[in-house]
Amino acid sequence: QVRLVESGGGLAQAGGSLRLSCVASDSIANLYTMGWYRQAPGNQREMVAVINGGGGTNYEESVKGRFTISRDNAKKTVYLQMNNLKSEDTAVYYCNTFPAPIVDWGQGTQVTVSS
Repeated sequence: QVRLVESGGGLAQAGGSLRLSCVASDSIANLYTMGWYRQAPGNQREMVAVINGGGGTNYEESVKGRFTISRDNAKKTVYLQMNNLKSEDTAVYYCNTFPAPIVDWGQGTQVTVSS
């Protein structure tokens, strides 16, 4: 029933910034811990950042201090502010529930960081 749509990706220079958005089709998504995931070619999909219903957050070590996850429940949207981007951040970024991704995966949004 719930559909998630990612947007905001694009091409950025190393050291630049992007803000990703994940919009849910239903407010029930507000009840779940949400995560941003990414998958680079040849790599496993990995968790990047999560935010729970109480606002608590956790980050993959390599993005700590650079990425910030937030949510606006009124807009049914989860954000990922990405600062000081590195080439290693290049990947397709997806959102889903965490730890179990119970929503069908969307198409994701491509982030490409040039050095």
